[in-house]
Amino acid sequence: MTGMLAGLRILEIEGLGPGPFAAMWLADQGAEVICIQRPGGAAAPGVPDRSILNRGKKTIALDLKDPADRTVVRALIATADGLIEGFRPGVMERLGLGPAEAHALNPRLVYGRMTGWGQAGPRASEAGHDLNYISLSGALWYAGLPGQPPVTPATLVGDIGGGAMYLVAGMLAGLLRAQRSGEGSVVDAAIVDGSAHMLALLMSMAPAGMLAEARGQSLLDGPHWSRSYACKDGGFVSVQCLEAKFYSEFLEILDLAADPDFARQYDPATWPHATGRLAALFAEQPRHHWAARFAGSDACVAPVLSPWEAARDPHMAARAAWVERDGALQPAPAPRFGDTAPAPAAIPSRDADRAGILADLRARGLLDP
Repeated sequence: MTGMLAGLRILEIEGLGPGPFAAMWLADQGAEVICIQRPGGAAAPGVPDRSILNRGKKTIALDLKDPADRTVVRALIATADGLIEGFRPGVMERLGLGPAEAHALNPRLVYGRMTGWGQAGPRASEAGHDLNYISLSGALWYAGLPGQPPVTPATLVGDIGGGAMYLVAGMLAGLLRAQRSGEGSVVDAAIVDGSAHMLALLMSMAPAGMLAEARGQSLLDGPHWSRSYACKDGGFVSVQCLEAKFYSEFLEILDLAADPDFARQYDPATWPHATGRLAALFAEQPRHHWAARFAGSDACVAPVLSPWEAARDPHMAARAAWVERDGALQPAPAPRFGDTAPAPAAIPSRDADRAGILADLRARGLLDP
């Protein structure tokens, strides 16, 4: 199947984290993504020259401070449907490549801006990282047990969930509008905005009294049936049997159906004691024991796997959700359209497509021969 976004050209100004991830997602779905890379090396220490986040992209190294290279960037902007950049507010404007200049070259362009704090606000010019953004937005508040510091959710809630995927959604909305109206737009994708927006489902429980500000007192934050437990071998299992019928099956499998300590599923007063009992029970056997015991049930219990273990899990393997390519374990593109998971494209080296990109611009009459 041809990629769903085939025919779209996206220009990516190399950055870190959420911007490259968003561009990778667009490339996974068939868009032609041209990544403008920094000359001389990766975007930051520890980032490999051939990153999984660059799979399926074309690459060209250009110095945005060099007038001749900026001429190439402007020529690329004139040919693109979308642009992604992740600098602090004002940087692209100082380079003469901000939205106003870009739309003068290409009125249909969807100009995607990926930041943590956003383009405006008291913190807009400050440095920050994933954990800072989600702590200020409220998204980190429930990520941990009562009385303990919140646990860092390893970029998933901030950089990817609240950042990259909101940039993708904004870009797609802008591209649809441009197709209908011929008008471009500017997408201000801020991690603080996206991660706050992701709380909507949780916040919807507050009017019914199912979400308390105090940690450990809410329907999905505190119950013994909504947490992970350590096993005898150092592994973990997750439990989240929210509905009464699933909770009943959970108790039946553990031979606890008649135990009064577990009778009042939704009573917060019973949760701490029930949690202690389940913690002691799960600690009696290794993870594989519990995985086998709950296999095939509706008790809503699953082992907690590392990505490498997940790649070998029968369900994940059947869906080909993890693949090995270019010497690296990586997730397959998602979502899928139809029954087959698309294979990830190759990871290019830096500046791999310079000759072809420049030749294309010359053929279009946008660069001197």
